[in-house]
Amino acid sequence: MKKLTFALLILAFGSQAHAQYAGSFARFGFGARSIAMGGTHTADVFGYASPYHNPALAPFTAAQSLDISAAFMSFDRQLQHLQFAAPLRPRAGIAGGVIHGGVSGIDGRDGSGYHTEDYSTNEYAFFLAFGTRFSDRISAGLGLRIYRADLFAGVDAPTSLGISLGLTGKLSDQFAVGFAVDDLLAKYDWDTSSLLGDAGSQTTDKFPTRIRLGAAYQLPAGRGMISAEVESQIQRADVESVTGIGVIAGTPVPTTTTTELGLLQPQVRIGGEYWLAEPFALRVGYDRLAAGSLGEATPSAGFAIRQQFGDLDARLDYAAVLEPFANGLMHVVTVHVEL
Repeated sequence: MKKLTFALLILAFGSQAHAQYAGSFARFGFGARSIAMGGTHTADVFGYASPYHNPALAPFTAAQSLDISAAFMSFDRQLQHLQFAAPLRPRAGIAGGVIHGGVSGIDGRDGSGYHTEDYSTNEYAFFLAFGTRFSDRISAGLGLRIYRADLFAGVDAPTSLGISLGLTGKLSDQFAVGFAVDDLLAKYDWDTSSLLGDAGSQTTDKFPTRIRLGAAYQLPAGRGMISAEVESQIQRADVESVTGIGVIAGTPVPTTTTTELGLLQPQVRIGGEYWLAEPFALRVGYDRLAAGSLGEATPSAGFAIRQQFGDLDARLDYAAVLEPFANGLMHVVTVHVEL
């Protein structure tokens, strides 16, 4: 009974993973500010961008800070962020945290269609980012990510290490560019033989390698920022093709060759932020600008309220994003506190 339920889960989530690839929960962006601005933070040396987006942003951390985020999503999905960041004077910075994504309330059924129990899935990305300035204009960084996926009881949760590299350059006091590569080496190795017996298998889901190039322009008097970004996701997959017919013990059998193919998916996103007054800002963004269909686009908007409480500088960020393919409206709230 459980084996049938697990097989159905694999089919249900496998089709989604094929569209979004492994680790899609970690590519939403980090925090409400990022999501409201379309995730355009590869070159954001002027704002409060998390080094999760580009480890080379770590040296621009102004003070020790704590970020806590929660998203409100449809279909019983969950997304939360937690980060602590600190400058390392005089030229470096560091940040670490965790991202959690999951789905609850999954309706389990047996072979006769009767309800058995509710299931849930959970994925985690633990990250550490370090960056340093080589000069007043150039910075570079290295990020480490540990991914873990808990899909079903009885199947060992796969754990994987991903590597991120980043670089930023300030071409002027108001214009900067950034470059980042994410999820090098990251993959999930699944083994279902312990649960499904002979029907089980060993499967590898490789994370797409993300290559991002961004630019950011700071508005006069520091009133805001306009940013844009181009991303290419390279997904590698093994494809088997029949190359001939052989004979084993008098029986014809096909001979196959496995070829690794690389799939390239370009994406374009833009975003902006403007502080109407010292405590209040408006933000807009548009992700997947070059998507093949209108249903893939993800427009977003949000605001920020900043207030000081004694020695604590606090900020509340909110974002609303229209998810692709009629998945509904996602709301994200982040509390940022500088200690």
